[in-house]
Amino acid sequence: MLIHSPYWKSEAMKNLLLLLFLAPCSLLAQKSDLGSWYIFFGNKKINDRLNWHHEVQYRNFNAFGDTEQLLLRTGIGYNLTERNNNILLGYGYIYNEPYQTADEKTQSAEHRIFQQFITRQSFGRFHLQHRYRFEQRFIESDFSLRLRYFLSLQIAFNNKQVIEKTAYLSAYNEIFMNTKQSYYDRNRLYGGLGYMFSKYVRTEVGLMRQSSISQSRNQVNLVIFVNY
Repeated sequence: MLIHSPYWKSEAMKNLLLLLFLAPCSLLAQKSDLGSWYIFFGNKKINDRLNWHHEVQYRNFNAFGDTEQLLLRTGIGYNLTERNNNILLGYGYIYNEPYQTADEKTQSAEHRIFQQFITRQSFGRFHLQHRYRFEQRFIESDFSLRLRYFLSLQIAFNNKQVIEKTAYLSAYNEIFMNTKQSYYDRNRLYGGLGYMFSKYVRTEVGLMRQSSISQSRNQVNLVIFVNY
């Protein structure tokens, strides 16, 4: 069990786990426009060049149970260099339950093919990641294209790098652009705290503000990353 492991003695880990546990409870205790995203990111190293990416995102209009979206995404990546440059071809299935009125929902499904390039840079305790993604979206009978640019920053606290037993600050901004009609799609701005338990597992809790032309909404993000 996790509570019997040496990691439990870390104050940073205990505080983070407490926050992960209490965040959904606090949402249930109040009526607000704050939603929640529960996210799992997995990355399997196949060999020195190839990797298998997979993720599950369960998004809610509230703390839990009022589904907004279920996203399943996977892909095969190829390292152009040993660590810092990766290209990937992927597929995503997205189930949506948006509100049509205040009390009525609709359902839709999207199939998505995407290509992306990730490059990373480090400056002391500061670690940057750039991700460029191109999406081909099949939503019911509609087809559209979208471009995304993601810039993230990690700042390690108790070590110079985000390695085993390291607490860190995490922040990112991602902009989405369509290729026709209204070019601006949305923007996501995020800030949170993370803890890396080992070279295989880290977790984050943070707040994201998602803005589109028609509305803006805050989301609590609870994220687990697993590399193996």
